[in-house]
Amino acid sequence: MAVSAVAETVPVGSDNLDAADDPSIWRNATDPLASLIVATDKKAGLYVYGLDGQVRSFYNAGLVNNVDLVDMGDAGVIVVASDRNDIASAKLQIFRLNTQSATLDLLGKVAVASGEGYGLCLRRADADIIAFSVLKDGTVQESRITIAAGQPTATALRTLKLPTQTEGCVVDPRDGMLYVGEETAGIWRFADRASSGTLVSAVDNRYLVADVEGLALVAEGDKGGYLLASSQGDNAFAVFRLPDMTPIGRFRIGAGVHGAVEETDGIELKSGDFGPNFPDGLFIAQDGHNAPHAQNFKLVSWAAIKSALGL
Repeated sequence: MAVSAVAETVPVGSDNLDAADDPSIWRNATDPLASLIVATDKKAGLYVYGLDGQVRSFYNAGLVNNVDLVDMGDAGVIVVASDRNDIASAKLQIFRLNTQSATLDLLGKVAVASGEGYGLCLRRADADIIAFSVLKDGTVQESRITIAAGQPTATALRTLKLPTQTEGCVVDPRDGMLYVGEETAGIWRFADRASSGTLVSAVDNRYLVADVEGLALVAEGDKGGYLLASSQGDNAFAVFRLPDMTPIGRFRIGAGVHGAVEETDGIELKSGDFGPNFPDGLFIAQDGHNAPHAQNFKLVSWAAIKSALGL
């Protein structure tokens, strides 16, 4: 199955490099067309884009790999990026997104583990944020991020370990179920507070082709919804039905007005109304080949994906 991108972002500034990596989405519930995308140029920093793909702002954060955000209500929208400026010490850069000016305000940095920071995913826990920092060696460090008087602190909660290189992760906001992509092995699932996990979808060179890269999740009801994974080895995306991780289809982003998508790293999916181009939700994929320009991000209608898969 193939779908087409409805829009694309301006390319990142690091030309001719493996630079664009991971997107996150903030949905403006009162004005969906004013929603924002925060995405990484892992050689330079963080871009804030509008839904038209135009750059609203850029923050020179240095080497940041993955990014995620959580809407904390009255406390604002908190953006967290995995910091790789010191590969011996995994840190998180923590920002508040000014949704009016589409700019990022740095609140601080917190150290979370020894080793090379890589992947990242978040969930809200009352007034705090639970962060899962994925190290390149397969370690996953869970931390509680507390922001008091505008200053963030991190408290270690749990350490998990996968056998080999790992990056993509996503956590179910309903029950804290964590999904992690071991790049050459498949997708692991860890229950909240569990010390060990289960390989719930293995790389089989048919449904998942290594590397397993970005993961995204959209919840429906108490337990349902979908998990999407970037099957980077064959330029496709695998879709699983929750809660049982039942494989239900695959799709590609084919050549269209904005070009095809290949060798995708990070992905993101957010349900809800984002305006006429994205009436049921927004899916974003990093495009590893955007010649003759630098890498960028492609925007796809979730409704179009569901239609293509017969969901």
